[in-house]
Amino acid sequence: MDASTIAAQLRQKIIEGEYPHGSKLPTVRDLAAEHGVSQQTASAAYTALGALGLVRTDARSGTRVAASKQSDAHLGTFTPPDLSVTQAWKPTAPGTATEETTLVRQLDAPAQMTAWGITEGATVVERTRIRSVDGVPVQHKLTVMPYEIAAKVPEGYEGTPPMLTPAGETSPKAPAGVRVADWLGWDVARTESVITAEPMDETVCAALGIPAGSPGFRIVGITRSSQGETVFVTITSAQLHHRVTLDIIG
Repeated sequence: MDASTIAAQLRQKIIEGEYPHGSKLPTVRDLAAEHGVSQQTASAAYTALGALGLVRTDARSGTRVAASKQSDAHLGTFTPPDLSVTQAWKPTAPGTATEETTLVRQLDAPAQMTAWGITEGATVVERTRIRSVDGVPVQHKLTVMPYEIAAKVPEGYEGTPPMLTPAGETSPKAPAGVRVADWLGWDVARTESVITAEPMDETVCAALGIPAGSPGFRIVGITRSSQGETVFVTITSAQLHHRVTLDIIG
């Protein structure tokens, strides 16, 4: 048995939750004995998992799981009348899914946002959400939108605009079966998604509690109006052992 096969077996156990986040894995010596291989081969298996950000090895505490159960980031067309059954994300295996807004802030758009169709210096609102399975963070989602879009409210609504609700407070939800875009009066025509695999941003790694520089999926979705203007941008990040699923209609 080679190192890649051992690493694949361990990865599957991490995905399925047999080795939960934070749990200690066998020592290199014990892993080698379990699979009947050299300690060098066992060590190489842990090195491969470490390169994926799945484990963290410390000389004093040994090798521990740094990842979570697997989850799915779903990209699709969410339109009535099926809104009640659509899911933008979910655990791949059984698990309790939760989502929390951790940051809402207003700022001047930096130059790199021009690639998304947002004018440099324009006032934008950033909203950060952390998605978790069984209490362990699995996905980081950043939403960016022009302030004038974020400040819109439903007809007859009084109070803080839903998209400007501070972190830690409950944000109003659209009525059942109604898209948020329709509820808030946004002109939404299409979304363009770009998926890359690359080292994750330092801020993202810190939020997910994983080693800095861990590789992951970066999904950038740019939603545009019927006039081609950017309504909002979402950047979803997840480790490579998670999945990206697509719903293609037509």
